[in-house]
Amino acid sequence: MTKPTYKELLDAGVHFGHLKKKWNPKMSPYIFMERKGIHIIDLNRTVECMDRAANAMRQLAKSGKKVMFVATKKQARDIIAEAARSVGMPFIADRWLGGMMTNFATIRRSVKKMQNIEKMLGDGTLTSVTKKERLTLSREREKLDKVLGGITNLNRLPAAIFVVDIQHEHIAIAEAQKLGIRTFGIVDTNSDPNQVDYPIPGNDDASKSIKIITDYMVQAIQAGLEERKSVKTEQESAQ
Repeated sequence: MTKPTYKELLDAGVHFGHLKKKWNPKMSPYIFMERKGIHIIDLNRTVECMDRAANAMRQLAKSGKKVMFVATKKQARDIIAEAARSVGMPFIADRWLGGMMTNFATIRRSVKKMQNIEKMLGDGTLTSVTKKERLTLSREREKLDKVLGGITNLNRLPAAIFVVDIQHEHIAIAEAQKLGIRTFGIVDTNSDPNQVDYPIPGNDDASKSIKIITDYMVQAIQAGLEERKSVKTEQESAQ
Protein backbone atom coordinates (compact mmCIF):
# COMPACT_ATOMS: atom_id res chain seq x y z
CA MET A 1 0.00 0.00 0.00
CA THR A 2 1.37 3.37 -1.05
CA LYS A 3 0.17 6.14 1.23
CA PRO A 4 -0.35 9.53 -0.50
CA THR A 5 2.26 12.13 0.50
CA TYR A 6 1.28 15.50 1.98
CA LYS A 7 2.25 17.17 -1.31
CA GLU A 8 -0.04 14.82 -3.26
CA LEU A 9 -2.90 15.52 -0.85
CA LEU A 10 -2.28 19.28 -1.17
CA ASP A 11 -2.08 19.09 -4.97
CA ALA A 12 -5.40 17.20 -4.99
CA GLY A 13 -6.99 19.94 -2.85
CA VAL A 14 -7.97 17.52 -0.06
CA HIS A 15 -7.41 20.33 2.50
CA PHE A 16 -10.03 22.70 1.09
CA GLY A 17 -13.19 22.76 3.21
CA HIS A 18 -16.36 24.80 2.84
CA LEU A 19 -17.02 28.45 3.68
CA LYS A 20 -16.83 29.16 7.41
CA LYS A 21 -20.53 30.12 7.51
CA LYS A 22 -21.45 26.59 6.28
CA TRP A 23 -19.35 24.68 8.80
CA ASN A 24 -20.51 22.04 11.25
CA PRO A 25 -18.94 22.75 14.69
CA LYS A 26 -18.45 19.00 15.23
CA MET A 27 -15.74 19.17 12.55
CA SER A 28 -13.60 21.53 14.67
CA PRO A 29 -11.07 18.79 15.71
CA TYR A 30 -10.29 18.27 12.01
CA ILE A 31 -9.92 21.94 11.02
CA PHE A 32 -6.44 23.45 10.87
CA MET A 33 -7.28 27.09 10.21
CA GLU A 34 -9.48 29.52 8.34
CA ARG A 35 -8.20 31.30 5.25
CA LYS A 36 -10.21 33.96 3.38
CA GLY A 37 -13.44 32.71 4.92
CA ILE A 38 -12.76 29.07 3.97
CA HIS A 39 -11.92 26.33 6.45
CA ILE A 40 -8.68 24.44 5.84
CA ILE A 41 -8.70 20.78 6.86
CA ASP A 42 -5.82 19.46 8.98
CA LEU A 43 -4.08 16.95 6.69
CA ASN A 44 -2.38 15.30 9.68
CA ARG A 45 -5.83 14.25 10.87
CA THR A 46 -6.80 13.22 7.33
CA VAL A 47 -3.79 10.86 7.12
CA GLU A 48 -4.54 9.40 10.58
CA CYS A 49 -8.17 8.77 9.64
CA MET A 50 -7.24 7.35 6.22
CA ASP A 51 -4.91 4.84 7.91
CA ARG A 52 -7.57 3.82 10.44
CA ALA A 53 -10.17 3.38 7.69
CA ALA A 54 -7.73 1.54 5.39
CA ASN A 55 -6.79 -0.96 8.14
CA ALA A 56 -10.46 -1.69 8.80
CA MET A 57 -11.17 -2.09 5.06
CA ARG A 58 -8.22 -4.43 4.71
CA GLN A 59 -9.55 -6.65 7.51
CA LEU A 60 -13.03 -6.72 5.95
CA ALA A 61 -11.63 -7.80 2.58
CA LYS A 62 -9.38 -10.38 4.24
CA SER A 63 -12.47 -11.86 5.94
CA GLY A 64 -14.26 -12.11 2.60
CA LYS A 65 -16.74 -9.33 3.43
CA LYS A 66 -18.20 -6.89 0.90
CA VAL A 67 -17.83 -3.11 1.03
CA MET A 68 -20.40 -1.15 -1.00
CA PHE A 69 -19.13 2.08 -2.60
CA VAL A 70 -21.72 4.88 -2.73
CA ALA A 71 -21.43 8.19 -4.58
CA THR A 72 -24.20 9.70 -6.67
CA LYS A 73 -22.62 13.16 -7.07
CA LYS A 74 -21.65 13.91 -10.66
CA GLN A 75 -17.94 14.46 -9.92
CA ALA A 76 -17.64 11.21 -7.93
CA ARG A 77 -19.73 8.70 -9.91
CA ASP A 78 -17.15 7.45 -12.41
CA ILE A 79 -14.36 7.39 -9.79
CA ILE A 80 -16.43 5.24 -7.43
CA ALA A 81 -17.70 2.89 -10.14
CA GLU A 82 -14.20 2.28 -11.52
CA ALA A 83 -12.71 1.84 -8.03
CA ALA A 84 -15.35 -0.68 -6.94
CA ARG A 85 -15.09 -2.68 -10.19
CA SER A 86 -11.30 -2.91 -9.82
CA VAL A 87 -11.67 -4.92 -6.58
CA GLY A 88 -14.95 -6.68 -7.37
CA MET A 89 -17.02 -4.69 -4.88
CA PRO A 90 -20.65 -3.53 -5.29
CA PHE A 91 -21.42 0.14 -5.93
CA ILE A 92 -24.23 2.66 -6.36
CA ALA A 93 -23.30 5.55 -8.64
CA ASP A 94 -26.54 6.75 -10.21
CA ARG A 95 -29.11 7.20 -7.45
CA TRP A 96 -29.83 5.66 -4.07
CA LEU A 97 -33.26 4.04 -4.03
CA GLY A 98 -34.96 4.33 -0.64
CA GLY A 99 -34.88 0.89 0.95
CA MET A 100 -31.80 -0.19 -1.03
CA MET A 101 -30.63 -2.02 2.10
CA THR A 102 -33.57 -1.91 4.53
CA ASN A 103 -35.79 -3.48 1.85
CA PHE A 104 -33.09 -5.60 0.24
CA ALA A 105 -35.40 -8.48 -0.78
CA THR A 106 -37.41 -6.15 -3.06
CA ILE A 107 -34.24 -4.71 -4.57
CA ARG A 108 -32.99 -8.26 -5.27
CA ARG A 109 -36.25 -8.98 -7.14
CA SER A 110 -35.62 -5.94 -9.35
CA VAL A 111 -32.08 -7.20 -10.03
CA LYS A 112 -33.47 -10.65 -10.96
CA LYS A 113 -35.99 -8.99 -13.27
CA MET A 114 -33.16 -7.10 -15.00
CA GLN A 115 -31.14 -10.32 -15.38
CA ASN A 116 -34.15 -12.16 -16.83
CA ILE A 117 -34.76 -9.41 -19.41
CA GLU A 118 -31.05 -9.48 -20.29
CA LYS A 119 -31.20 -13.27 -20.76
CA MET A 120 -34.33 -13.10 -22.93
CA LEU A 121 -32.84 -10.39 -25.12
CA GLY A 122 -29.61 -12.33 -25.49
CA ASP A 123 -30.71 -15.93 -26.07
CA GLY A 124 -33.33 -15.38 -28.77
CA THR A 125 -36.40 -16.42 -26.72
CA LEU A 126 -38.15 -13.19 -27.77
CA THR A 127 -38.51 -14.09 -31.46
CA SER A 128 -42.31 -13.82 -31.29
CA VAL A 129 -42.42 -10.29 -29.84
CA THR A 130 -42.77 -7.15 -31.92
CA LYS A 131 -39.96 -4.63 -32.45
CA LYS A 132 -41.83 -2.18 -30.21
CA GLU A 133 -42.08 -4.71 -27.35
CA ARG A 134 -38.39 -5.59 -27.70
CA LEU A 135 -37.51 -1.90 -27.61
CA THR A 136 -39.65 -1.41 -24.45
CA LEU A 137 -37.85 -4.32 -22.75
CA SER A 138 -34.43 -2.99 -23.81
CA ARG A 139 -35.24 0.41 -22.36
CA GLU A 140 -36.45 -1.14 -19.11
CA ARG A 141 -33.25 -3.16 -18.83
CA GLU A 142 -31.12 -0.04 -19.45
CA LYS A 143 -33.08 1.87 -16.81
CA LEU A 144 -32.65 -0.91 -14.23
CA ASP A 145 -28.98 -1.39 -15.13
CA LYS A 146 -28.27 2.31 -14.63
CA VAL A 147 -29.49 2.16 -11.02
CA LEU A 148 -28.79 -1.46 -10.04
CA GLY A 149 -25.98 -2.55 -12.38
CA GLY A 150 -23.37 -2.08 -9.65
CA ILE A 151 -25.07 -4.52 -7.26
CA THR A 152 -25.89 -7.32 -9.73
CA ASN A 153 -23.69 -9.82 -7.89
CA LEU A 154 -24.60 -8.70 -4.37
CA ASN A 155 -26.60 -11.62 -2.93
CA ARG A 156 -26.60 -10.42 0.67
CA LEU A 157 -26.22 -7.13 2.51
CA PRO A 158 -22.69 -5.67 2.50
CA ALA A 159 -20.66 -5.61 5.73
CA ALA A 160 -19.82 -1.92 5.21
CA ILE A 161 -20.42 1.08 2.96
CA PHE A 162 -17.90 3.68 1.79
CA VAL A 163 -19.59 7.00 1.02
CA VAL A 164 -18.46 10.19 -0.71
CA ASP A 165 -20.24 13.17 0.92
CA ILE A 166 -22.18 11.79 3.88
CA GLN A 167 -24.62 14.70 3.78
CA HIS A 168 -25.56 14.06 0.15
CA GLU A 169 -25.91 10.31 0.85
CA HIS A 170 -27.69 10.71 4.21
CA ILE A 171 -30.34 8.08 3.31
CA ALA A 172 -27.65 5.45 2.67
CA ILE A 173 -25.97 6.33 5.99
CA ALA A 174 -29.30 6.14 7.86
CA GLU A 175 -30.12 2.72 6.37
CA ALA A 176 -26.65 1.39 7.23
CA GLN A 177 -26.96 2.65 10.82
CA LYS A 178 -30.39 1.05 11.18
CA LEU A 179 -28.98 -2.32 10.07
CA GLY A 180 -25.72 -2.10 12.04
CA ILE A 181 -23.63 -1.93 8.86
CA ARG A 182 -20.24 -0.26 9.28
CA THR A 183 -19.87 3.16 7.67
CA PHE A 184 -16.83 4.83 6.09
CA GLY A 185 -17.06 8.28 4.55
CA ILE A 186 -15.23 11.30 3.18
CA VAL A 187 -16.44 14.08 5.49
CA ASP A 188 -16.20 17.77 4.55
CA THR A 189 -16.33 20.69 6.99
CA ASN A 190 -20.11 21.10 6.57
CA SER A 191 -20.90 17.58 7.86
CA ASP A 192 -21.14 15.75 11.19
CA PRO A 193 -18.24 13.26 11.43
CA ASN A 194 -20.08 11.37 14.19
CA GLN A 195 -22.55 10.11 11.59
CA VAL A 196 -20.00 7.54 10.36
CA ASP A 197 -17.83 4.96 12.11
CA TYR A 198 -14.74 5.86 10.07
CA PRO A 199 -14.78 9.54 9.04
CA ILE A 200 -12.06 10.71 6.65
CA PRO A 201 -11.85 14.54 6.77
CA GLY A 202 -11.38 15.85 3.26
CA ASN A 203 -12.75 17.82 0.34
CA ASP A 204 -15.72 15.83 -0.97
CA ASP A 205 -16.42 18.13 -3.95
CA ALA A 206 -13.20 18.01 -5.99
CA SER A 207 -12.74 14.91 -8.16
CA LYS A 208 -8.96 14.82 -7.53
CA SER A 209 -9.53 14.79 -3.77
CA ILE A 210 -12.20 12.08 -4.02
CA LYS A 211 -9.94 9.96 -6.24
CA ILE A 212 -6.80 10.12 -4.08
CA ILE A 213 -8.71 9.05 -0.94
CA THR A 214 -10.76 6.39 -2.75
CA ASP A 215 -7.65 4.94 -4.41
CA TYR A 216 -6.03 4.45 -1.01
CA MET A 217 -9.13 2.59 0.25
CA VAL A 218 -9.02 0.41 -2.88
CA GLN A 219 -5.35 -0.40 -2.22
CA ALA A 220 -6.31 -1.51 1.30
CA ILE A 221 -9.08 -3.75 -0.03
CA GLN A 222 -6.72 -5.19 -2.66
CA ALA A 223 -4.15 -5.96 0.05
CA GLY A 224 -6.83 -7.71 2.13
CA LEU A 225 -7.99 -9.77 -0.86
CA GLU A 226 -4.41 -10.84 -1.59
CA GLU A 227 -3.86 -11.84 2.05
CA ARG A 228 -7.07 -13.88 1.91
CA LYS A 229 -5.95 -15.60 -1.29
CA SER A 230 -2.53 -16.39 0.17
CA VAL A 231 -4.05 -17.88 3.37
CA LYS A 232 -6.36 -20.05 1.24
CA THR A 233 -3.43 -21.26 -0.88
CA GLU A 234 -1.43 -22.17 2.24
CA GLN A 235 -4.39 -24.09 3.69
CA GLU A 236 -4.92 -25.98 0.43
CA SER A 237 -1.25 -26.94 0.12
CA ALA A 238 -1.22 -28.12 3.77
CA GLN A 239 -4.09 -30.56 3.17
